[in-house]
Amino acid sequence: MSGSASEVVQARDVHGDIHLHGKAQRQWAVRPQQLPADVRGFVNRVAELERLDRILLGELSQPPAIKLAVVAGTAGVGKTSLAVHWAHRVRTRFPDGQLYVNMRGYDPGPPVAATQALEHFLRALGVPRGAVPVDAEAKASLFRSLVAGRRILVLLDNVATAAQARPLIPGTSECLTLVTSRSRLSSLVFHNGAHRLTVDMLTESEAVALLRDVTAGYRANDDEDQLVELARLCGRLPLALRIAAERAAREPVVPLDALARELRDESSLWDALAGDNDDADAVRSVFAWSYRALTEESARFFRLLALHPGAVFSVSATAALTGTPTSDARRVLDVLAGAHMLEQIAPGRYQFHDLLRFYAHDQAREEESDESRAEALRRVLAWYVHGADSLQESLNPMSPRVVLDSNARFDLPFPGFSTVAEASEWYALERPNLLAATRAAADAGLYEPAWQFASILHHIYRILGPLDDWRIVTEVGIKAARQVGNKRAEAELLESMATVCVQTDQLVHGARYFDMCLAIRREVGDRLGEVMALNGMGQLNLRRRELTEAGRLFRECLAIAGDLDNQFWQAVARGNLGVTAHQVMDNVTAVEYAVENLDFHKSAGNPLGAGDSLHALARSYRELGRHADALESIVQAIEIARKNDNRVWEAYWLIEYGHIQRSVGQVFESLVSYQRAAVLQREHGDRSREAQALNGAGLAYRDLERYKESTDFHRFAVAIHRETRDQWLLGVTLNDLAISCELLGDADMARQYREGGLASIANFDDPRASELRRQIVQALRTAE
Repeated sequence: MSGSASEVVQARDVHGDIHLHGKAQRQWAVRPQQLPADVRGFVNRVAELERLDRILLGELSQPPAIKLAVVAGTAGVGKTSLAVHWAHRVRTRFPDGQLYVNMRGYDPGPPVAATQALEHFLRALGVPRGAVPVDAEAKASLFRSLVAGRRILVLLDNVATAAQARPLIPGTSECLTLVTSRSRLSSLVFHNGAHRLTVDMLTESEAVALLRDVTAGYRANDDEDQLVELARLCGRLPLALRIAAERAAREPVVPLDALARELRDESSLWDALAGDNDDADAVRSVFAWSYRALTEESARFFRLLALHPGAVFSVSATAALTGTPTSDARRVLDVLAGAHMLEQIAPGRYQFHDLLRFYAHDQAREEESDESRAEALRRVLAWYVHGADSLQESLNPMSPRVVLDSNARFDLPFPGFSTVAEASEWYALERPNLLAATRAAADAGLYEPAWQFASILHHIYRILGPLDDWRIVTEVGIKAARQVGNKRAEAELLESMATVCVQTDQLVHGARYFDMCLAIRREVGDRLGEVMALNGMGQLNLRRRELTEAGRLFRECLAIAGDLDNQFWQAVARGNLGVTAHQVMDNVTAVEYAVENLDFHKSAGNPLGAGDSLHALARSYRELGRHADALESIVQAIEIARKNDNRVWEAYWLIEYGHIQRSVGQVFESLVSYQRAAVLQREHGDRSREAQALNGAGLAYRDLERYKESTDFHRFAVAIHRETRDQWLLGVTLNDLAISCELLGDADMARQYREGGLASIANFDDPRASELRRQIVQALRTAE
């Protein structure tokens, strides 16, 4: 088994001994397959396809440092179709996978930020949620590291600026990056060595071929001159041509010259309005021509869908937006997709081409009243906020709930989930829309649902992330709560922001948000909220290892919870006081708290609370030398975790199980516990606890007098603690590494590591830190 940049592998030698082997570099086995479906009926663009082959597949005098191409061209010219089709043609040359993201650089809403796309890519490459870095540059660095040496195709669609794309470009020539944009992106050409392919409108013959291909089987014997005229009216742009061809296929008995005459009349109208029938006017003429051919019902759907907050919408969200039954929504969406006015990207999920979305938005503004648009937005926001509430109930049922307005339901079928897996799947699909809905609510001045989104989602982000969304939504929610003067909501969201800061090691900022939260809760007399804030502040101080202050805050939390007769929060406070007592080496007191909590959680029917209490008991029993009691307690805790399929708790408790097994001489068994703990922690993304498991394996190998393996594991753990900037655990692990180095016969390295450990814990003055400092100083003197 290895450390932060390795895989964990278990094997047995001929003697039955367990070994944990590592690799030099972490390899996630995920092979992403993110390309959209190939374009149906793709024709022409032969020269462009051959040019991409020549540029990117090696027919150059010198191999490039990176393989990067920009496919540029006007809106509607078919850049995405060309890029996706070509990517499918060459995908076998990239056996390690394909990554795709629509950067939405030209959508009406906010574009996808590079940091959001990086998180999308990292998760697709198998990086656990908790292991995704917070810092943008760290994300980009990890992405480049993961794809280095692998052959992966990266397609960045609809990029607006070079800055939006640059962090997403791999750093080696084994990978290929294809960028589509309306811009020439000259900076990528001059500074990153990109090859640019400018896509022009189709030639006359190519445009006619596309029309014939789409209408094949529906129309016969269309006159060549009439096809040429229709192609001209469409500006020879693939998007417009496909829409026109689909309509011609739907109306096979209507002569082509009649359809062309209608389109010519529409085009003349735009000539009169714009004075210049350029490519954009040609496309808009086709949009208007096709839009006027829709039924009244389909046209209403088309324009209202432009009001949907996010880029991709489901059948159910469409039903909410339009106030219609789901069956009607599905039928009309299929009609619009068949007319090429929408694109179906997955079963039950649709999106606009960005030009069509702009056009639909214009029609909504012209043909829908202010009240109609506002009502549609309120309906879809209500659908999403109630969906988020159902999600919270499934994923985090013990968390406090927002009281939603039952009148906002509009008799709509809101999402409901029978299993956690079902809820998680819905969240994976709708996460971007939940962020977009929060922003849309605030932008529309609908501050009540805006803060409700933020309040509900923070309980979900705690479990599923991502941190970027959590921070953005919380910022919006705080402003919305202030707009409506809802102090309680503001305080809750300040606490949410404090938690984001703590999870991203921004402890100074976290403390400031907790202080603001606590001040408001005291101002409004929210005593239970005060308990929650005090508990959060105590947890922050535990993380900073300011144990005296942490204990004071937890005692205050316990006192208020007692005044409120809130037994659950009393148990939370007791548990944290027990952790604090353990940290200051007062294990007798820690046992008392754990025993009291165990009784409470058993009587309350809270198995995971009982398991946590048993873990706390086991840890203190071990340090008190009560090894049999410790073993019994930890075995019960792990049985609870496995019975409830809670791998997070199992992973944490297995580390203590390994420590206890070592204490009773079950060293080989402890290696199994540490190995499983490290694997589960890696899956969960908890780097700190992964390092603790690795360090435990180092201790076990030391017990087995295998000092080389011991130092390897300790070094991996040290590397992780340095990355996570945990000075306390770094000091502990450096001391363990020093002992193993000394036993290996390397006195110089042992001294160096001891001195590093001493420096790492210099700012801690609690009893446990003082004892560790004494041990290190004594060892240094003995070695002189």
